[in-house]
Amino acid sequence: MPADRVVSAVPTPRYAPKPPEPPREPRTPPVVEMLRKALAWRQELDSGAVANQADIARREGLTRARVTQVLMLLRLAPEVREYILSMPKTARRPAVTERVLRPLLQIESHDKQVAEICRLNCGE
Repeated sequence: MPADRVVSAVPTPRYAPKPPEPPREPRTPPVVEMLRKALAWRQELDSGAVANQADIARREGLTRARVTQVLMLLRLAPEVREYILSMPKTARRPAVTERVLRPLLQIESHDKQVAEICRLNCGE
Protein backbone atom coordinates (compact mmCIF):
# COMPACT_ATOMS: atom_id res chain seq x y z
CA MET A 1 0.00 0.00 0.00
CA PRO A 2 1.40 3.44 -0.92
CA ALA A 3 2.43 5.70 1.96
CA ASP A 4 0.24 8.59 0.76
CA ARG A 5 -3.03 6.65 1.31
CA VAL A 6 -4.83 6.67 4.65
CA VAL A 7 -6.41 3.44 5.74
CA SER A 8 -9.05 3.45 8.42
CA ALA A 9 -10.68 0.51 10.20
CA VAL A 10 -13.70 2.70 11.02
CA PRO A 11 -16.17 2.91 8.15
CA THR A 12 -17.52 6.30 7.20
CA PRO A 13 -21.02 6.85 8.59
CA ARG A 14 -23.91 6.32 6.21
CA TYR A 15 -26.04 9.05 7.74
CA ALA A 16 -25.31 12.44 9.17
CA PRO A 17 -25.17 12.37 12.97
CA LYS A 18 -28.32 13.44 14.77
CA PRO A 19 -28.21 16.94 16.19
CA PRO A 20 -28.34 17.06 19.98
CA GLU A 21 -31.83 17.26 21.41
CA PRO A 22 -32.78 20.62 22.88
CA PRO A 23 -33.22 20.60 26.65
CA ARG A 24 -36.70 19.66 27.76
CA GLU A 25 -38.99 22.35 29.06
CA PRO A 26 -39.98 21.88 32.70
CA ARG A 27 -43.56 20.72 33.06
CA THR A 28 -46.02 19.89 35.78
CA PRO A 29 -45.73 16.23 36.83
CA PRO A 30 -48.68 14.16 35.54
CA VAL A 31 -49.57 13.00 39.06
CA VAL A 32 -50.19 16.64 40.05
CA GLU A 33 -52.54 17.09 37.10
CA MET A 34 -54.35 13.84 37.99
CA LEU A 35 -54.85 14.90 41.60
CA ARG A 36 -56.15 18.30 40.51
CA LYS A 37 -58.55 16.53 38.15
CA ALA A 38 -59.72 14.22 40.95
CA LEU A 39 -60.41 17.21 43.21
CA ALA A 40 -62.38 18.96 40.47
CA TRP A 41 -64.38 15.82 39.67
CA ARG A 42 -65.19 15.25 43.35
CA GLN A 43 -66.43 18.83 43.59
CA GLU A 44 -68.63 18.32 40.50
CA LEU A 45 -70.05 15.10 41.96
CA ASP A 46 -70.72 16.67 45.37
CA SER A 47 -72.37 19.76 43.89
CA GLY A 48 -74.59 17.72 41.58
CA ALA A 49 -73.09 19.27 38.43
CA VAL A 50 -72.64 15.70 37.16
CA ALA A 51 -74.80 12.77 38.19
CA ASN A 52 -72.14 10.08 38.44
CA GLN A 53 -68.72 8.83 37.40
CA ALA A 54 -70.11 7.46 34.14
CA ASP A 55 -71.05 11.00 33.10
CA ILE A 56 -67.50 12.17 33.81
CA ALA A 57 -66.10 9.22 31.85
CA ARG A 58 -68.25 10.01 28.81
CA ARG A 59 -67.37 13.70 28.92
CA GLU A 60 -63.63 13.07 29.31
CA GLY A 61 -63.47 10.18 26.85
CA LEU A 62 -62.25 7.78 29.54
CA THR A 63 -63.48 4.50 30.93
CA ARG A 64 -65.38 4.44 34.20
CA ALA A 65 -62.56 2.35 35.63
CA ARG A 66 -60.04 5.08 34.83
CA VAL A 67 -62.25 7.73 36.43
CA THR A 68 -62.40 5.52 39.53
CA GLN A 69 -58.60 5.17 39.54
CA VAL A 70 -58.15 8.93 39.41
CA LEU A 71 -60.75 9.54 42.11
CA MET A 72 -58.97 6.98 44.32
CA LEU A 73 -56.16 9.53 44.71
CA LEU A 74 -58.51 11.33 47.10
CA ARG A 75 -57.96 8.48 49.59
CA LEU A 76 -54.45 9.82 50.18
CA ALA A 77 -53.73 11.55 53.47
CA PRO A 78 -54.14 15.35 53.31
CA GLU A 79 -50.39 15.75 53.93
CA VAL A 80 -49.57 13.47 51.00
CA ARG A 81 -52.01 15.35 48.74
CA GLU A 82 -50.47 18.64 49.82
CA TYR A 83 -46.99 17.30 49.06
CA ILE A 84 -48.08 16.17 45.59
CA LEU A 85 -49.79 19.46 44.76
CA SER A 86 -46.64 21.34 45.79
CA MET A 87 -44.36 19.34 43.48
CA PRO A 88 -42.46 21.76 41.23
CA LYS A 89 -42.33 21.63 37.45
CA THR A 90 -39.47 19.48 36.24
CA ALA A 91 -37.82 18.43 33.00
CA ARG A 92 -36.98 15.02 34.45
CA ARG A 93 -39.28 12.18 35.39
CA PRO A 94 -40.64 12.80 38.91
CA ALA A 95 -39.92 10.28 41.66
CA VAL A 96 -43.57 10.22 42.72
CA THR A 97 -45.93 8.93 40.05
CA GLU A 98 -49.48 7.68 40.07
CA ARG A 99 -48.21 4.11 39.81
CA VAL A 100 -45.96 4.62 42.85
CA LEU A 101 -48.94 5.94 44.82
CA ARG A 102 -51.29 3.04 44.09
CA PRO A 103 -49.99 0.82 46.95
CA LEU A 104 -50.42 3.77 49.35
CA LEU A 105 -54.11 3.91 48.46
CA GLN A 106 -54.55 0.50 50.08
CA ILE A 107 -53.17 1.77 53.41
CA GLU A 108 -56.01 2.96 55.67
CA SER A 109 -53.89 4.86 58.20
CA HIS A 110 -52.96 8.38 57.14
CA ASP A 111 -49.88 8.25 59.39
CA LYS A 112 -48.67 5.11 57.62
CA GLN A 113 -49.29 6.74 54.22
CA VAL A 114 -47.19 9.75 55.24
CA ALA A 115 -44.43 7.47 56.54
CA GLU A 116 -44.47 5.46 53.31
CA ILE A 117 -44.30 8.53 51.04
CA CYS A 118 -41.37 9.78 53.13
CA ARG A 119 -39.66 6.41 52.78
CA LEU A 120 -40.23 6.35 49.02
CA ASN A 121 -39.14 9.91 48.50
CA CYS A 122 -36.11 9.78 50.80
CA GLY A 123 -35.01 6.37 49.53
CA GLU A 124 -34.70 4.89 53.02
